[in-house]
Amino acid sequence: MRRSLTKKQIIRLKADIDNLFKAGKRYSLSCFKLFVAQNDLPYSRLIVIPARHYGNSVQRNLIRRQIKEIWRVNQERISSGLDFAVVVYPTHEKTLTFGEKEDILIDLFRKSGSIES
Repeated sequence: MRRSLTKKQIIRLKADIDNLFKAGKRYSLSCFKLFVAQNDLPYSRLIVIPARHYGNSVQRNLIRRQIKEIWRVNQERISSGLDFAVVVYPTHEKTLTFGEKEDILIDLFRKSGSIES
């Protein structure tokens, strides 16, 4: 079983990212903000964006890996045909455990209506 996201599951084009921020709906909880938009594809895609001044490169890459892992594990519960952008803010997030981050993100996906309970 593949333990990472495929290239098609990651949003890379600037036009797609701009469309997600302009046309997407916004949901926020704690230190995360979720943007959701339709993508007209049979699968969902994700991008993780730490906000400016979010620690050093090690901390930024750690939070990216953790969020991608949470998304990958729960991917079968998430509706297809959607683009997701998770923006991470450097408030008290660094003190949260992986399980707490997962709970917050699952709540965000539920709030957006994109996860099937």
